[in-house]
This record gives sequence, structure tokens and C-alpha cells, in this order.
Amino acid sequence: MPEIPGTSFSDRLQQAARARQALVSGFRAKPTVTDPDFQARADARAAELARVREARAAAKTAKRLAAENAAEAERQAQENAAAEALTAKRGERKARKALTAAEAKAKRDQRYAARKARG
Repeated sequence: MPEIPGTSFSDRLQQAARARQALVSGFRAKPTVTDPDFQARADARAAELARVREARAAAKTAKRLAAENAAEAERQAQENAAAEALTAKRGERKARKALTAAEAKAKRDQRYAARKARG
């Protein structure tokens, strides 16, 4: 029996592959008409986006630096307050020690005077 063209297994496989290819090509993006100003607008949009990103990064950096400076100023103020408190405490201690030394000298002088008066 003679074979009818296009009925062999390989022919049917090729026809199915072509049909699948045609079906898939229907879903592919169709080429669009390109606007002559498209590239210029895309470049302008990219430049604007880059400028906005740089501005945001600069603002973020400035905010971070301001926070760091504020934290450093707070730390420095606390250190200064602690140093002033320590200096005041030392001054009070020196004054108390000097007063105690003066009181001890006065008591000693009284004892010497009492001893002289007895003698």
C-alpha cells in the first residue's frame, strides 16, 4: 500500500511542532511603533530618577550625621556635667578638710594654752 504524504509519524510530529510554534507566536509581544522621542524621554526619566536618589541619599546622610552630632553633643554635655560635679565634690572635700585642719589646730592651740595656764 502506498503511503499518503504527510501521514507518517515524523510528519505528524513536525506538523504538531509547527502548530505549537504558531500558537506560542500569537502570545509573543508584538513589535510596537517606536516613538522617536522615546529614548530622550527615557534618558530624562533616568536622569531625574538618579537626581532624586542622590538627593535622598544626601538627605539620609545629613540626617545620620545630625543624629551622630547630637549624640556626640549629648555625650560631651554629660561628660562635662560629670566633670563639674566631680570638681565641685573635690572642692567641697578640700574645704571640709581645710576646715577640719583649722578646727584641729584651734583645739591643739587650746590644749597648749590650757597647759601653759596650768603650768
